Parts: sequence; structure tokens; C-alpha cells
Amino acid sequence: MRTLKQVASTLTLVLGLLFTLHTYSAYGQKAKGRAPRAHARAVTPSEVRQAYARLAEMGYGKGSMALVAFQKYEERDVTGRLNRNEFDAIMNASPPQAKDSGYKHVEVDLDRQVLLLTNDDGVVRKLVPVSTGSNKKYNEKGMRGLAYTPKGRFRIYAKISGWRKSPLGLLYYPNYFSDGLAIHGNPSVPQTPQSHGCIRVPMSTAVDIFRALPVGSIVLIYDSQGFVSAKDWAEADKPK
Repeated sequence: MRTLKQVASTLTLVLGLLFTLHTYSAYGQKAKGRAPRAHARAVTPSEVRQAYARLAEMGYGKGSMALVAFQKYEERDVTGRLNRNEFDAIMNASPPQAKDSGYKHVEVDLDRQVLLLTNDDGVVRKLVPVSTGSNKKYNEKGMRGLAYTPKGRFRIYAKISGWRKSPLGLLYYPNYFSDGLAIHGNPSVPQTPQSHGCIRVPMSTAVDIFRALPVGSIVLIYDSQGFVSAKDWAEADKPK
């Protein structure tokens, strides 16, 4: 009986030793084969200047707002931070393109949450981040409704220089395009749709956009599900 117990004990010891050796070997091989984590090289001051110069050249403007506009248009993570990946993307990017071409107008891309201002040939000369209607119901200040920015083609029909007090808040240099809705400056331009239906633009760009959009200017608002051209309007506007 003692001999059987000794054999069983020895067997258990050997099996335990083999299991330990196998585990150690497998872990060692895994650790040995694991590639070291690569660290991206930091962006140098010279590259920072180069990146922001390139953003301005493409029409995104200046400063951190330009980077946010670029990230929105290119559908990247909107961080507002310039790292190695963002630098490489900027330096390899092409200038933004308007959906419609051949005439002066402004476009609002609801998916990307950006506004594109074009020149007389329909080439984008300025792109800024915006915040449009949240598509949520609201009940504020005695008013109820759906916070919705309509899609389609519109014209600027009225403008107000400076501040305008509306039932739902203050508008800075508003450009009205549909039933009281306007493109206007606002101190708060979130990265996502959060307005009551207006198109909010950064305060720093509001005056420039106001000056670029006289009454009668064409506004195209669209998303990936629908787009309407206004080339026939532009053609009709040409002097006979």
C-alpha cells in the first residue's frame, strides 16, 4: 500500500512539474514573439506651422477651428489636437470639394456638420464647422417644436447686422434662409447637431459669412440621403 502511495505521489509531482514547464515555455514564446509597441514621433514646431499653413491654403481657416473643420470634413475623430496621424492626413489631403459647381453659393453638409462657402466658379474658398438642428423635440420659453434643419435649396431672404433677439435665443449676424431659420454666429458650436434648427457658425467667422451672403444667395442643405442642385437657379440669375 505504501508503495502505491509513493508511486501516486511521485506521479503527481512529475505531472505538476511538466505542466509548469509547459506553461513557462508557452508564456516565454508569446512574450518573445510580441512586437514592442511603437510610439509615434511627436510633431515638431516646424511641422505644426506647416500643417496650419496647409489647412489655411485648403480653405479651413486658422487655428484650432481649422483643424476641427478638417477633421469634420474628412470624417475623422474630432479631437482638435494635432498629432502625427493628423499631420500626415493634412499633408496628404486634397482641398474640400463642393457638391455643386459652376456658380457662387453656400452648402451645408448635415452629415459632416460643415458649411462650405464657394467663389463665383463654385470652388470652395472657406469651410467652417457648424451645428445644425438636433432633430429632437423641444419645449422651451413657451414654444414647442422639432429642432429640425430642412434639406433642399433656399435663398437668403433677409439679414440683420449685429445681434438679433429671437424667441429661442440670440443670433449674431443672422442670414435668414427659411421660415425664421438662419445661418448665424453663436458662442456655442458643438461638434454634433444641437441647435433648434438654425445653422450655428463660430463667432469668429460670422461677420465674414454675413458679408459673403447678400440677399438672394443660394443655400444648399443636404445629407447622404438627398441633394438638390440649384444650377437652374444660377443660370436664371445670369444677366440676359
